Amino acid sequence: MSSPLVECVPNFSEGRNSGVIEGIAAQIHGDGVWLLDVNSDADHHRTVVTFAGTPDAVEEAMLRAARVAVEMIDIDQHQGVHPRLGAVDVVPFIPLRGISLAECAARARLFGRKLAETLHIPVYLYEAAALRPDRVNLADVRRGGYELLREAIGTDPNRIPDFGPAAVGKAGATIVGARAPLIAFNAYLDTADVAVAQAIAQSIRASGGGVPYLKAMGVLVKGRAQVSMNVIDFRQTSLYTIMRALEAEAHRLGVKVLETELVGLAPQSALIAAGLEALRLPAHMATLVLERRLGATVGDYREVTFE
Repeated sequence: MSSPLVECVPNFSEGRNSGVIEGIAAQIHGDGVWLLDVNSDADHHRTVVTFAGTPDAVEEAMLRAARVAVEMIDIDQHQGVHPRLGAVDVVPFIPLRGISLAECAARARLFGRKLAETLHIPVYLYEAAALRPDRVNLADVRRGGYELLREAIGTDPNRIPDFGPAAVGKAGATIVGARAPLIAFNAYLDTADVAVAQAIAQSIRASGGGVPYLKAMGVLVKGRAQVSMNVIDFRQTSLYTIMRALEAEAHRLGVKVLETELVGLAPQSALIAAGLEALRLPAHMATLVLERRLGATVGDYREVTFE
């Protein structure tokens, strides 16, 4: 039986200093762990690192990367459009193969305690690893950002961390959890008016009565209004469904969607499903993708390039 495979997608509050970003990414190495992607954005002032491997190797690599981030990032000097609580802002563990979400959650709790004890930072648990119902939703844990947490952590019982000190230093706090695959999907509009992006986000996100399993916010990135989205469960709400809702609301407000982007990696099934919907092909046509059929037959899933 092959070893369990876990993905980790930590978000670090640094998107501009290449030396810091490279220093963090350099820690993702060793037997049983593979660095898959590093995505940085200066306006969000944030870097998303994606890596995978055996559970023990992933946790060891994450601890090494966190140590570097805590040493090199001063959250008191951090300014970006993305909400954050700390230098190592969010650490989600995602089950890929041979391990359940419940097992990932149990490991995330142990990792959160170890992170707090090793680096002396407050740690909050979220999603499947949460110990309190009011901390399941990441947005609830992070509400008000670092600035509010700095004032409330020592006095408000609701802000006492799950592990670590009830005080923050220059590294702030970290949120650790376990979750299903999430797709970070952003759309750029043909306007610099961030209020338009905020209005679209409010209309289409699940909490505003819009598309189920979608979180969204409006921000200004590279001088353009951006609708920044998290697709919580692409199996329930497809990228194509989200795109149609996004374009409809943009049209209603008199703007256009110029382009979209992924932050980090996305499951291929999500992209194939969106393509099938856009082409009005039935879902079972996914079995007719050449590389999938070839891979299932000969064990080689590499993309076929045609000269």
